[in-house]
Formats: sequence, structure tokens, C-alpha cells
Amino acid sequence: AVVSTQSTGAAEVLAKQGFRMFLGIVPEIKNWNSARDEFSLILTENPLSEFVELPPTCTDSLWYSNMICGVIRGALEMIQMDVKCWFVNDTLRGADATEIRVKFIKILEDAMPAGED
Repeated sequence: AVVSTQSTGAAEVLAKQGFRMFLGIVPEIKNWNSARDEFSLILTENPLSEFVELPPTCTDSLWYSNMICGVIRGALEMIQMDVKCWFVNDTLRGADATEIRVKFIKILEDAMPAGED
């Protein structure tokens, strides 16, 4: 229950504040699983891919905006949340919207870096 409460709050802040602040968009939060620890961020517009066209040889292997997943993982790790993040759909691959899936794994323990007291 603690993870689901924290994951719901983190999802709201991520979508409504983080994305708006850094990309100027607010994705929809959808498709929660029954445990409330996994959800989708639906981006109807993606400023990172606005003027991009993938070459036909890359449409099956390249997720152009995959950097967003790394930013999400890093930001949530800073507040002690371990998550997995991946692309499900992308407008550059012909989908109507970009879908990023986020799964909360665990709450990280506070730990001092090695060599620091």
C-alpha cells in the first residue's frame, strides 16, 4: 500500500510538473495495473520528435526519445524510487500517441556513498 500511494503521487508530480517544466507538455496518466505500481504516460505531442523523421532502416530498432526514460529513472532515483521505464508506442513509428510505461520496483534505502561518513 505504501508503494501504491507513493507511486500515485510520484506519477502525478512527474506528469504535471516535471514534463511541463522541462518539455512544456502534460502527459496523461493511464493504464494503471491492479497493484497500482505500474502506469503509462501518454504523450499526444512530443517536442523531442517534432522535426524528426526516422529512416526506414531504423523504425524497428530505434526509440528516438528513449532519453526520456533515462531522465524519469534518474529523477525518481533521486527521491529514493527504483523504477523500470520503457517505450510501448511512438508517433515516429506511426502510433497515434507516444506511450511510456513506468513500473515501480522498490523504495531505495538511504545509504552514504562509499568512503563518506
